[in-house]
Amino acid sequence: MDKPVPPKRVFHPAREEAEIAAHATSSPQTEHEAYRLAFQDMDFLLRPDLRPVRFQLELLKPELLLDEANIASTFVFYGSARIPEPDKADALIAAASTDHQRRIAESLKAKSKYYDEARKLARMCSRVPEDEDGKKQFVVCSGGGPSIMEAANRGACDEGRESIGLNIVLPHEQLPNPFVTPSLSFQFHYFALRKMHFLLRARAVAVFPGGFGTFDECFELLTLIQTGKVKPIPILFFGHDFWNRVVNFEALVEEGTVSPNDLNLFQTVETAEEAWDLICAHYGAEHEDLHCAK
Repeated sequence: MDKPVPPKRVFHPAREEAEIAAHATSSPQTEHEAYRLAFQDMDFLLRPDLRPVRFQLELLKPELLLDEANIASTFVFYGSARIPEPDKADALIAAASTDHQRRIAESLKAKSKYYDEARKLARMCSRVPEDEDGKKQFVVCSGGGPSIMEAANRGACDEGRESIGLNIVLPHEQLPNPFVTPSLSFQFHYFALRKMHFLLRARAVAVFPGGFGTFDECFELLTLIQTGKVKPIPILFFGHDFWNRVVNFEALVEEGTVSPNDLNLFQTVETAEEAWDLICAHYGAEHEDLHCAK
Protein backbone atom coordinates (compact mmCIF):
# COMPACT_ATOMS: atom_id res chain seq x y z
CA MET A 1 0.00 0.00 0.00
CA ASP A 2 1.40 3.37 -1.03
CA LYS A 3 2.17 5.81 1.73
CA PRO A 4 0.12 9.02 1.61
CA VAL A 5 2.06 12.02 0.32
CA PRO A 6 1.76 14.99 2.68
CA PRO A 7 0.85 18.32 1.12
CA LYS A 8 3.76 20.64 0.34
CA ARG A 9 2.16 23.42 2.34
CA VAL A 10 -0.80 23.88 4.63
CA PHE A 11 -1.31 27.64 4.26
CA HIS A 12 -2.86 29.15 1.16
CA PRO A 13 -0.34 31.02 -1.06
CA ALA A 14 -0.27 34.78 -0.63
CA ARG A 15 -1.46 35.30 -4.22
CA GLU A 16 -4.53 33.13 -3.56
CA GLU A 17 -5.31 34.95 -0.32
CA ALA A 18 -4.99 38.30 -2.11
CA GLU A 19 -7.57 37.21 -4.69
CA ILE A 20 -9.95 36.16 -1.92
CA ALA A 21 -9.45 39.48 -0.14
CA ALA A 22 -10.14 41.39 -3.35
CA HIS A 23 -13.67 39.94 -3.45
CA ALA A 24 -14.55 40.64 0.18
CA THR A 25 -18.09 41.82 0.88
CA SER A 26 -18.25 45.59 0.87
CA SER A 27 -18.71 47.26 4.25
CA PRO A 28 -17.33 50.33 6.04
CA GLN A 29 -14.71 48.08 7.57
CA THR A 30 -13.54 46.31 4.40
CA GLU A 31 -13.50 49.57 2.41
CA HIS A 32 -11.21 51.31 4.88
CA GLU A 33 -7.48 51.39 4.06
CA ALA A 34 -6.65 49.82 7.39
CA TYR A 35 -8.25 46.58 6.17
CA ARG A 36 -6.00 46.18 3.14
CA LEU A 37 -3.49 43.36 3.16
CA ALA A 38 -0.21 44.99 4.15
CA PHE A 39 1.67 43.72 1.08
CA GLN A 40 -1.02 45.16 -1.22
CA ASP A 41 -1.29 48.52 0.49
CA MET A 42 0.86 50.92 -1.55
CA ASP A 43 0.19 53.86 0.77
CA PHE A 44 1.51 51.77 3.63
CA LEU A 45 4.52 50.41 1.72
CA LEU A 46 5.56 53.91 0.64
CA ARG A 47 5.58 55.36 4.16
CA PRO A 48 8.98 56.64 5.37
CA ASP A 49 8.84 54.07 8.17
CA LEU A 50 8.89 51.27 5.57
CA ARG A 51 12.20 52.37 4.00
CA PRO A 52 14.07 49.34 5.47
CA VAL A 53 11.51 47.03 3.85
CA ARG A 54 11.88 48.78 0.49
CA PHE A 55 15.67 48.44 0.80
CA GLN A 56 15.21 44.71 1.30
CA LEU A 57 12.85 44.41 -1.66
CA GLU A 58 15.29 46.20 -4.00
CA LEU A 59 18.05 43.88 -2.83
CA LEU A 60 15.93 40.75 -3.07
CA LYS A 61 14.02 41.11 -6.36
CA PRO A 62 17.02 41.36 -8.75
CA GLU A 63 18.92 38.78 -6.69
CA LEU A 64 16.16 36.19 -7.07
CA LEU A 65 15.60 36.85 -10.76
CA LEU A 66 19.33 36.74 -11.57
CA ASP A 67 19.62 33.47 -9.67
CA GLU A 68 16.65 32.07 -11.59
CA ALA A 69 18.36 33.15 -14.84
CA ASN A 70 21.46 31.11 -13.83
CA ILE A 71 23.73 34.15 -13.90
CA ALA A 72 26.81 33.38 -11.84
CA SER A 73 29.08 36.30 -12.76
CA THR A 74 28.97 39.58 -14.64
CA PHE A 75 31.20 41.94 -16.59
CA VAL A 76 30.20 45.45 -15.56
CA PHE A 77 30.40 48.45 -17.90
CA TYR A 78 30.48 51.99 -16.50
CA GLY A 79 30.57 55.08 -18.70
CA SER A 80 28.98 58.25 -19.97
CA ALA A 81 25.38 58.57 -21.11
CA ARG A 82 26.46 61.35 -23.51
CA ILE A 83 29.10 59.87 -25.81
CA PRO A 84 27.48 59.27 -29.24
CA GLU A 85 27.99 56.24 -31.40
CA PRO A 86 30.34 57.14 -34.28
CA ASP A 87 27.58 57.25 -36.92
CA LYS A 88 25.76 59.97 -34.94
CA ALA A 89 28.77 62.03 -33.85
CA ASP A 90 28.74 64.36 -36.88
CA ALA A 91 25.06 65.13 -36.33
CA LEU A 92 25.93 66.32 -32.83
CA ILE A 93 28.46 68.78 -34.27
CA ALA A 94 26.01 69.94 -36.95
CA ALA A 95 23.42 70.69 -34.26
CA ALA A 96 25.81 72.95 -32.31
CA SER A 97 24.84 76.62 -32.49
CA THR A 98 27.70 78.22 -30.50
CA ASP A 99 31.46 77.83 -30.40
CA HIS A 100 31.19 76.31 -26.93
CA GLN A 101 28.60 73.74 -28.05
CA ARG A 102 30.71 72.93 -31.10
CA ARG A 103 33.82 72.37 -28.97
CA ILE A 104 31.90 70.05 -26.65
CA ALA A 105 30.42 68.18 -29.61
CA GLU A 106 33.88 67.72 -31.16
CA SER A 107 35.20 66.45 -27.82
CA LEU A 108 32.38 63.93 -27.59
CA LYS A 109 32.97 62.87 -31.19
CA ALA A 110 36.63 62.16 -30.37
CA LYS A 111 35.44 59.81 -27.63
CA SER A 112 32.84 58.11 -29.83
CA LYS A 113 35.44 55.43 -30.64
CA TYR A 114 34.84 54.09 -27.14
CA TYR A 115 31.27 53.24 -28.11
CA ASP A 116 32.73 50.76 -30.59
CA GLU A 117 35.29 49.49 -28.05
CA ALA A 118 32.58 48.91 -25.44
CA ARG A 119 30.46 47.06 -27.97
CA LYS A 120 33.44 44.96 -29.06
CA LEU A 121 34.42 44.10 -25.48
CA ALA A 122 30.83 43.14 -24.69
CA ARG A 123 30.85 40.78 -27.66
CA MET A 124 34.02 39.13 -26.35
CA CYS A 125 32.74 38.47 -22.86
CA SER A 126 29.39 37.30 -24.26
CA ARG A 127 31.20 34.49 -26.08
CA VAL A 128 32.26 32.89 -22.80
CA PRO A 129 30.23 29.66 -22.60
CA GLU A 130 28.16 28.47 -19.68
CA ASP A 131 30.10 26.46 -17.11
CA GLU A 132 29.63 22.75 -16.47
CA ASP A 133 26.73 23.49 -14.13
CA GLY A 134 24.90 25.53 -16.74
CA LYS A 135 25.74 28.81 -15.02
CA LYS A 136 26.34 31.89 -17.18
CA GLN A 137 29.66 33.67 -16.71
CA PHE A 138 30.79 37.23 -17.52
CA VAL A 139 27.26 38.34 -18.45
CA VAL A 140 27.24 41.96 -19.63
CA CYS A 141 25.82 44.32 -17.02
CA SER A 142 25.33 48.05 -17.59
CA GLY A 143 23.31 50.90 -16.14
CA GLY A 144 20.77 50.20 -18.86
CA GLY A 145 20.84 53.71 -20.33
CA PRO A 146 22.15 55.19 -23.58
CA SER A 147 25.65 55.71 -25.00
CA ILE A 148 28.36 53.48 -23.47
CA MET A 149 25.71 51.51 -21.60
CA GLU A 150 23.80 50.93 -24.81
CA ALA A 151 27.00 49.85 -26.57
CA ALA A 152 27.61 47.19 -23.90
CA ASN A 153 24.11 45.72 -24.09
CA ARG A 154 24.23 45.98 -27.87
CA GLY A 155 27.44 43.94 -28.02
CA ALA A 156 25.80 41.14 -26.05
CA CYS A 157 22.77 41.34 -28.34
CA ASP A 158 25.10 41.02 -31.36
CA GLU A 159 26.13 37.62 -30.00
CA GLY A 160 22.56 36.58 -29.27
CA ARG A 161 23.25 36.59 -25.53
CA GLU A 162 21.41 38.01 -22.55
CA SER A 163 22.52 41.19 -20.82
CA ILE A 164 21.52 43.06 -17.69
CA GLY A 165 20.39 46.68 -17.32
CA LEU A 166 20.24 48.34 -13.90
CA ASN A 167 18.19 51.46 -14.52
CA ILE A 168 17.20 54.06 -11.93
CA VAL A 169 14.30 56.46 -11.52
CA LEU A 170 15.45 60.01 -12.31
CA PRO A 171 13.57 63.34 -12.41
CA HIS A 172 14.08 63.35 -16.18
CA GLU A 173 12.82 60.14 -17.77
CA GLN A 174 15.49 57.55 -18.52
CA LEU A 175 14.23 54.51 -20.36
CA PRO A 176 16.22 51.29 -20.73
CA ASN A 177 18.06 51.03 -24.03
CA PRO A 178 16.45 48.57 -26.49
CA PHE A 179 19.29 46.02 -26.25
CA VAL A 180 18.78 45.09 -22.58
CA THR A 181 17.17 41.67 -22.12
CA PRO A 182 13.62 42.54 -20.94
CA SER A 183 13.58 39.89 -18.21
CA LEU A 184 16.89 41.26 -16.89
CA SER A 185 15.93 44.94 -17.01
CA PHE A 186 15.63 46.28 -13.46
CA GLN A 187 14.58 49.66 -12.10
CA PHE A 188 15.82 51.06 -8.80
CA HIS A 189 14.81 53.85 -6.47
CA TYR A 190 17.90 53.62 -4.24
CA PHE A 191 21.31 54.32 -5.74
CA ALA A 192 22.93 52.31 -2.94
CA LEU A 193 21.09 49.11 -3.83
CA ARG A 194 21.73 49.60 -7.52
CA LYS A 195 25.46 49.96 -6.89
CA MET A 196 25.42 46.84 -4.72
CA HIS A 197 23.90 44.81 -7.56
CA PHE A 198 26.55 46.13 -9.94
CA LEU A 199 29.21 44.49 -7.80
CA LEU A 200 27.63 41.40 -6.22
CA ARG A 201 28.44 39.25 -9.25
CA ALA A 202 31.11 41.40 -10.91
CA ARG A 203 34.28 39.60 -12.02
CA ALA A 204 35.59 42.45 -14.20
CA VAL A 205 34.75 46.12 -14.65
CA ALA A 206 35.33 48.36 -17.67
CA VAL A 207 35.28 52.08 -16.90
CA PHE A 208 34.83 54.33 -19.94
CA PRO A 209 35.03 58.13 -19.98
CA GLY A 210 32.15 59.57 -18.02
CA GLY A 211 30.93 62.13 -15.54
CA PHE A 212 29.85 62.23 -11.91
CA GLY A 213 27.95 58.93 -12.07
CA THR A 214 30.88 57.06 -13.58
CA PHE A 215 33.28 58.60 -11.05
CA ASP A 216 30.94 57.72 -8.18
CA GLU A 217 30.69 54.09 -9.22
CA CYS A 218 34.32 53.42 -10.10
CA PHE A 219 35.87 55.25 -7.12
CA GLU A 220 33.58 53.43 -4.72
CA LEU A 221 34.80 50.15 -6.23
CA LEU A 222 38.43 51.24 -5.89
CA THR A 223 37.77 52.13 -2.25
CA LEU A 224 36.16 48.76 -1.56
CA ILE A 225 39.19 46.94 -2.98
CA GLN A 226 41.68 49.31 -1.34
CA THR A 227 40.11 48.69 2.08
CA GLY A 228 39.86 44.93 1.58
CA LYS A 229 36.06 44.82 1.52
CA VAL A 230 36.13 43.35 -2.00
CA LYS A 231 38.66 40.96 -3.50
CA PRO A 232 40.72 42.45 -6.37
CA ILE A 233 39.16 42.08 -9.81
CA PRO A 234 40.31 43.50 -13.17
CA ILE A 235 39.37 47.18 -13.43
CA LEU A 236 40.06 48.60 -16.88
CA PHE A 237 39.98 52.38 -17.43
CA PHE A 238 39.50 53.14 -21.13
CA GLY A 239 41.26 56.24 -22.47
CA HIS A 240 44.75 57.24 -21.38
CA ASP A 241 44.30 60.87 -22.46
CA PHE A 242 40.93 61.28 -20.75
CA TRP A 243 41.87 59.81 -17.39
CA ASN A 244 45.30 61.44 -17.25
CA ARG A 245 43.68 64.81 -17.93
CA VAL A 246 40.69 64.64 -15.58
CA VAL A 247 42.31 62.82 -12.62
CA ASN A 248 45.88 63.34 -11.47
CA PHE A 249 46.42 59.98 -9.81
CA GLU A 250 50.14 60.59 -9.36
CA ALA A 251 49.36 63.78 -7.44
CA LEU A 252 47.32 61.74 -4.96
CA VAL A 253 50.44 59.64 -4.30
CA GLU A 254 52.63 62.72 -4.02
CA GLU A 255 50.19 64.28 -1.57
CA GLY A 256 50.32 61.12 0.53
CA THR A 257 46.58 60.51 0.38
CA VAL A 258 46.96 57.16 -1.41
CA SER A 259 49.87 54.76 -1.52
CA PRO A 260 51.86 53.99 -4.70
CA ASN A 261 50.48 50.45 -4.66
CA ASP A 262 46.92 51.80 -4.86
CA LEU A 263 47.58 52.78 -8.46
CA ASN A 264 47.94 49.07 -9.24
CA LEU A 265 44.26 48.51 -8.44
CA PHE A 266 43.37 49.47 -12.01
CA GLN A 267 44.93 49.52 -15.46
CA THR A 268 44.43 51.94 -18.35
CA VAL A 269 43.76 50.62 -21.84
CA GLU A 270 42.65 51.85 -25.24
CA THR A 271 41.13 48.81 -26.91
CA ALA A 272 38.85 45.91 -26.15
CA GLU A 273 41.63 43.49 -27.09
CA GLU A 274 43.98 45.01 -24.51
CA ALA A 275 41.30 44.77 -21.84
CA TRP A 276 40.44 41.17 -22.64
CA ASP A 277 44.09 40.10 -22.59
CA LEU A 278 44.46 41.57 -19.10
CA ILE A 279 41.35 39.75 -17.92
CA CYS A 280 42.63 36.46 -19.33
CA ALA A 281 45.97 37.05 -17.61
CA HIS A 282 44.25 37.80 -14.30
CA TYR A 283 42.14 34.65 -14.24
CA GLY A 284 44.64 32.41 -16.01
CA ALA A 285 43.80 28.71 -16.01
CA GLU A 286 40.80 29.29 -13.76
CA HIS A 287 38.79 30.24 -16.85
CA GLU A 288 40.41 28.63 -19.88
CA ASP A 289 37.34 29.49 -21.95
CA LEU A 290 38.20 33.19 -21.74
CA HIS A 291 41.02 32.78 -24.24
CA CYS A 292 38.57 31.44 -26.81
CA ALA A 293 36.21 34.40 -26.52
CA LYS A 294 38.42 36.98 -28.26
